[in-house]
Amino acid sequence: MPTFKGNTVTLQGNPVKVGDTAPDFTALTTALEEVTLASYPGKKLISVVPSIDTGVCDTQTRAFNEKASSLGGTVLTVSNDLPFAQRRWCAASGLDNVVMLSDHRDQSFAKSYGVLMEELRLLARSVFVIDSAGTVQYVQYMDEMTEEVDFDAALEAFDAAN
Repeated sequence: MPTFKGNTVTLQGNPVKVGDTAPDFTALTTALEEVTLASYPGKKLISVVPSIDTGVCDTQTRAFNEKASSLGGTVLTVSNDLPFAQRRWCAASGLDNVVMLSDHRDQSFAKSYGVLMEELRLLARSVFVIDSAGTVQYVQYMDEMTEEVDFDAALEAFDAAN
């Protein structure tokens, strides 16, 4: 069972696995524009964080954006944070190339990827790599939400995706 700070959490939604067709979703950008998976053609690394205002989430977002920028494709960071908080974080962090998506409105992403922590209404820390054909190539759901993801394994999968 997944945990958050040692407390068991229930994940809602439909978990995905390698080989699945990536589920579509609707989310909001920091400019309050509605986007879907199709809004980002090519390969994608989707980094999911509980809240951008925490140290582990900040580290995850910075690491993927710094290390993956040379690998082509798009890196998306998804959370239930409000778009305004995401925009504030981007400005404060000095990262201009971060694509932040907010799933706060209807948890479309969370339900499609099985990452909604029912007890907290936050997204479970996870990583997904989707190739340009829309096939899931890598999935990592964390057992403990306060721990860091396996950056190397995710970046290796992202680099190998076409």
